[in-house]
Amino acid sequence: MSDRVTKLWPALLALTLAAVVCHAGLQLRAGDPKMPIASGKFTPEWQSLMQYQCPEWFRDAKFGIWAHWSPQCVPEQGDWYARSMYQEGSADYNYQVATYGHPSKFGYKDICHLWTAARWDPDRLIQLYKRAGAQYFVALANHHCNFDAWDSTYQPWNSVNVGPHKDIVGIWAKTARKYGLRFGVTVHCARTWDWFDVAHGSDKTGPLAGVPYDGNLTMADGKGQWWEGLDPQDLYCRAHNPGDPPDQAYVVKWFSRTRDLVDKYHPDLLYFDDGGLPLGEAGLRIAAHYYNASMQWHQGKLGAVLTTKGLPPEQRRAVTLDIERGLSDRIEPYPWQTDTCIGEWHYHRGIHYKTAAQVVPMLADIVSKNGNLLLNIPVRGDGTIDDEEIAFLEEMAGWMKVNSEAIFGTRPWIASGEGSQGGRSGSFNEGGFGRMTARDFRFTLKGDTLYAIALGWPEDGRLVVRSLAKSEGFDGVITGVKLLGYLATGASFSGRAMPMG
Repeated sequence: MSDRVTKLWPALLALTLAAVVCHAGLQLRAGDPKMPIASGKFTPEWQSLMQYQCPEWFRDAKFGIWAHWSPQCVPEQGDWYARSMYQEGSADYNYQVATYGHPSKFGYKDICHLWTAARWDPDRLIQLYKRAGAQYFVALANHHCNFDAWDSTYQPWNSVNVGPHKDIVGIWAKTARKYGLRFGVTVHCARTWDWFDVAHGSDKTGPLAGVPYDGNLTMADGKGQWWEGLDPQDLYCRAHNPGDPPDQAYVVKWFSRTRDLVDKYHPDLLYFDDGGLPLGEAGLRIAAHYYNASMQWHQGKLGAVLTTKGLPPEQRRAVTLDIERGLSDRIEPYPWQTDTCIGEWHYHRGIHYKTAAQVVPMLADIVSKNGNLLLNIPVRGDGTIDDEEIAFLEEMAGWMKVNSEAIFGTRPWIASGEGSQGGRSGSFNEGGFGRMTARDFRFTLKGDTLYAIALGWPEDGRLVVRSLAKSEGFDGVITGVKLLGYLATGASFSGRAMPMG
């Protein structure tokens, strides 16, 4: 084993939905005829949703891998390309004009047409992810660009009708489950209404000033084009005044699409990229539907995890908190999740990635505070990942082979760790993990075994865990010590676990 791989191992010490269709197998609850939900104990009110309890599978899993893969990966220019290609003068606008043509003539709808996924091998990718330690796999179902990556009943702009002509989500789901991984989906299209306003604009300067971008096209304009029969307004949303709230048709369509996704693929995890549940009542209705449907799928046992961002503390029992590219500085009373990426969310050619040596300490920190890490490995438009990403996954696999018992199936101890906490709680604060040393530890607990995870490599070969000194108030009994990966006699620990909600 190379010295490089060895040194990225932190040392571990073991110290003892119908909208109009009724899908098969689901009973419907009476209510809004345009947004019906499955029958069950959950209703679309926060008080009812408070009955939720996070399933043990999620609490045990700790680590998931996400493929944030959509037509926006085709140009390989990174995040939000579908929006910024319509922003005159931006780097993505300039790339679009130089590479594909002006957005009045070749717009995002045409990028969707180019997304063929010609080299996608889901079996190979899922096996890589599993070897790297992923206990669940999550697929992007749609992004703010409004394109559905499944056989969508309510959005004609989908991966079966356009681009790959494949049910991407369905294939991901089948493959993940084939290899024993839990399966999740992410939904981002509640924000399309405002996000895609730019596609209805035009250049303000230059030879094409005032010529409308393709977001202004209608179905009639498609006669004789590759997209004949499709309405661009279904992709870009109808034009409206900036700041106008979404109309009811948009809200109902969002509900119908999301319910269609849930009912077709029975995801174990559903992620919203929103501050709280999206679109008011529609979000509450999806939450209640998802929980009730999950209980119907699993003979009365609730196995669903619903995550979203920006939840106030009083709602974090009902819905699982997700923190984007961020952390917590304390043990959280309810299970939560960080979502982050080794690079940008959408594939960006030539970008610098996080290393496994950076990600492992983040994982340990998150797990020690009752959280899970969902890590995006960006996928190229053709369905492949690059050599650096493969190397990253193999390094994670090497670390997991030795140390995974300190991560999976564990619970927080009475303290998350000692030393630096890596920064304040909240989103976009993960940078502090570049400064961790061998004096910074995170603790996890499994039965009577306490794991101490050093977040840096000790140059002198010595590690001192101060929290376990009697002088620090430690009242447990240490009956043995061993280093994971080395043969040693069994060890146990007698102490107190952190009581969890």
